[in-house]
Amino acid sequence: MRFFSFIPVKLSCYLILGILIGFYLQPKLLFASILLGISLLFLYLTYRVQTRDKFPFFGILTACTTIILGVFTTTVSSPKNHINHYSKHSTLTHELWTLKVREVLKPNAFSYRYIVAAKYINNTQVTGPLLVNVQKDSTDNGFKVDDEIVVFSKTTGINPPLNPHQFDYQSYLKKLGIYHQIHIKNGSFLQKKKFSKTLFGIASNFREHLIQKLKQENFGTQELGVIQALLLGQRNTISEDTYSDYKNAGAVHILAVSGLHVGILLLVLQFLLKPIEQLPKGKTIKLITIVILLCAFAFVAGLSPSVVRAVTMFSFLAYTLYLNRPTSTFNILALSLFFILLIKPRFLFQVGFQMSYAAVFAIVWVYPKLQRFWYPKNWLVRKVWQLLSVSFAAQLGVLPLSLFYFHQFPALFFVSNLLIVPFLGIILGIGILVLVLAGLNLLFEPLVVLYNSLIGFMNSTISWVARQESFLFKDIPFDTVQLFIGYFGVIALILVLSKSSFKNVSALALGIIGFQGYLVFTTYTSNKKEGFVLVNQTANSVILHQKGSLLEVYSHKNEPLEYLLSNYRIAERIASIKHKPLQNSYGIAHRKLYIVDSIGVYPSTGKVDYLLLTQSPKINLERLLNMLKPDLILVDASNYKSYVKRWKATCLKKEIPFHYTGEKGAYYFDMK
Repeated sequence: MRFFSFIPVKLSCYLILGILIGFYLQPKLLFASILLGISLLFLYLTYRVQTRDKFPFFGILTACTTIILGVFTTTVSSPKNHINHYSKHSTLTHELWTLKVREVLKPNAFSYRYIVAAKYINNTQVTGPLLVNVQKDSTDNGFKVDDEIVVFSKTTGINPPLNPHQFDYQSYLKKLGIYHQIHIKNGSFLQKKKFSKTLFGIASNFREHLIQKLKQENFGTQELGVIQALLLGQRNTISEDTYSDYKNAGAVHILAVSGLHVGILLLVLQFLLKPIEQLPKGKTIKLITIVILLCAFAFVAGLSPSVVRAVTMFSFLAYTLYLNRPTSTFNILALSLFFILLIKPRFLFQVGFQMSYAAVFAIVWVYPKLQRFWYPKNWLVRKVWQLLSVSFAAQLGVLPLSLFYFHQFPALFFVSNLLIVPFLGIILGIGILVLVLAGLNLLFEPLVVLYNSLIGFMNSTISWVARQESFLFKDIPFDTVQLFIGYFGVIALILVLSKSSFKNVSALALGIIGFQGYLVFTTYTSNKKEGFVLVNQTANSVILHQKGSLLEVYSHKNEPLEYLLSNYRIAERIASIKHKPLQNSYGIAHRKLYIVDSIGVYPSTGKVDYLLLTQSPKINLERLLNMLKPDLILVDASNYKSYVKRWKATCLKKEIPFHYTGEKGAYYFDMK
């Protein structure tokens, strides 16, 4: 396979393997440092004595050293391994924290959210990122990047998901190096008037300045939200309906300033600056100018991680175009991947990073093969085929990842890309002109009307595509095993497109058979599976009883539970759901569950294995425990917290196990 014959590609794969090992094994920094030092020493000695006609010790040691380098960089990047990390100081009690805002997150209904860097605990200098939640207030507009605040507070852990198959925000933040959070109420902090400024803060403030300028113009609300996302990477103001339309149409990548936008900008700059090549050293001057302009665009977009990644990647690709060697494209692309991961190894775990490189690698690999497969003579047909080829190649590259993370496939992705992407260069070009004129206070009304109409037409087009629901395949179960089998099949398919040899066709057949065999296996195991789960639900009591592909939902209130059941249904491959009212007792594998609700009725005699308290019943729990002698007390989130605290103390006194779903999450009953 020629793709994996390039040395930078091999080194990038070894580095990725090392990053994975370092992240999941979490070795000590001293151990990783010593191991890297020994490996580099052996590599140097082998290089000095190795001859070409002997066993390739140098190549093997290079691979091992690169893997160890990945382990080392991941270990170094872990904030907990820094000497002054805040966790090495007492954080169990209230301390005086000095915090610096690094990133403004999308607020929720109750609080503003920020990623901050810890600077001081009392008078001790510390480091490390934290999640900060600030209670909302109608008179407060929140903080900006680089703002510094002083607060007397303590850290708390970030809760894991309380229900099965929910999004694991704790794991997500851990991959960013964030392990704790601080909750701040209004009036309980002091905002510093003087603070140090960083490049990221200056870029963020400049972006906010441009946004305020745009808000003064007569842009529509929906159009302005898309403009901010399209040009400035600010998606916080996009409505849920608009975002859903773009997602369902397979065009959500348009709303994120990343590889697509920077790639189109690179092509536009390549075209506009082509006359510079006529000057002495013109190609070099053109390359430097393009890189500077790409960096300027990243600055205008607030230097967000996604746009910095994209600019870095396409700066390497600009160098490839400068060299004008088609065979070097894979090398340069792999070098950009190696360089980025060497500096920021935790980028590997970000969905945007994975999908960007998967799409670009697929385009570079698959697009030329599709053009050799058919090259129309008609100019218009040829351009349409080229666009479809790029769209198909990119979608093929990200398809397994898209199914794994989002569990849906918009079959009309090629329609939205065919209708929008050809004009995206024009949209971006006019948009950049709008930003420049707005920043100079020279933006004139006809241009505002033109651009507002252009964005409105794009929104309408995307909305029309999204409404074709019969072409949107949703709720597709796709797990980690399917992800790897899927990419094995994609690579085999590309190889077959390259050369229909027996080996390549056999690999594709093996991938298809493996995928189908795994589907049969998962279907069989799902049909045999039975589970009984008490989930965590505020103001309601919900029990899930899975019988193969059937899910029976017992609940106290008859209300929609789609947000609770959606991920569970996909992960457990549920075919049908039945809703039933919650009963007072259930038999679970020769054990008895009794439920005491707000009425407070319970049997006077008899042994109960599980006792579930819901809807805040007014009972004497100690007397109840003496009568029923349960093995376990279960309490869900429908109860008053004061009641829960009292019941927990009673169970501790009686030495009876106590499980509160609001703290420990869902409870899985033993079915054996």
